Amino acid sequence: MNSGSAVVVGAGIAGLATAIGLRRAGWTVEILERRAGLERYGTALGIHPTAQTALDRLGVGRALTERAVPYRSAQIRRPDGRVLARLPLERVERAAGRPELLISRPHLLDALVAALDAFGDVPVRFGHHVADVPELARGRDLVIGADGINSAVRTARFGRRSAVRTVGTVAWIGITDIETGRYGETWGRGAFFGMTPVEPGRTNWYATVPEATTAGELRDTFARWHDPIPRLLAEGDPAHWIRYEMRHLHPALPSFVHPSGVALVGDAAHAMTPNLGQGACTAILDAEALTRALTTHGPAAVPAALRAYDRERRRPAQRVALGSRTLHRFAMTSHTGARDALLRLLPG
Repeated sequence: MNSGSAVVVGAGIAGLATAIGLRRAGWTVEILERRAGLERYGTALGIHPTAQTALDRLGVGRALTERAVPYRSAQIRRPDGRVLARLPLERVERAAGRPELLISRPHLLDALVAALDAFGDVPVRFGHHVADVPELARGRDLVIGADGINSAVRTARFGRRSAVRTVGTVAWIGITDIETGRYGETWGRGAFFGMTPVEPGRTNWYATVPEATTAGELRDTFARWHDPIPRLLAEGDPAHWIRYEMRHLHPALPSFVHPSGVALVGDAAHAMTPNLGQGACTAILDAEALTRALTTHGPAAVPAALRAYDRERRRPAQRVALGSRTLHRFAMTSHTGARDALLRLLPG
């Protein structure tokens, strides 16, 4: 079995999944996290069949399916409720032989932590701020930057050319204790609202508006949109809603790896807007591909393994990021007539 040593910076989905893959391959691993504990915020995450397969390879697939719900039917609508298009969820399921799944972020974190704890020898050091990446690398075969959009590892090894950019819109997410049975997204003029299942009796929702808002202003924005949108906001508790400015990493990095023995995964490598719902999926795919490359090449050939990982993941992940950003502009346009006409031309 392989026996290398690695430090993973960041204890989010990307970092935990990478640590699991490395430990399964026989590596000695430790995780450093700047926060005082795991960040258990967030609502539902979509897990595409490709990411489900990656979790299977990491040994976490069964735990995922125990808490996830299938996502099989969804539409894109106008604010008056008219259906413009159907999301291709049925085609995804037919092609992959398994449906898209939705799971709350805390449940996914629990599954990853349980898989890591089962090894019994992977320390997670909270409250650790990484300031000196070269010092961190000393005596180790690999440093993995899984420390998010503001990655200290990325800045130390790749500089600031690729930086955090805002897109000029604000997102809100929440869960309301209503099971609507009507899912998908509603696209208006400069705003949209999405709904997905998350667990029995509850609906996950997310909204994007063009400027800073309060919870009351958010309710007012969507007050005349079709049911159940006003109801979800009226009956939800704003104390549990999350508001954030939408950001992404731009321009795209020329590489996800550095010759000094550094690899980036997840948002540290390709932070994107959430429009395609692929942030968690790309992080999981990164983790599985990196640990598979390291397993194949072994600790004695880390540079070759990192090059293989970069070849496999960089362009696909960056295409997803570009697609998500493009979809954001399309969904938020003020030219709704042309946009809606194009949507009506989609198959199904």
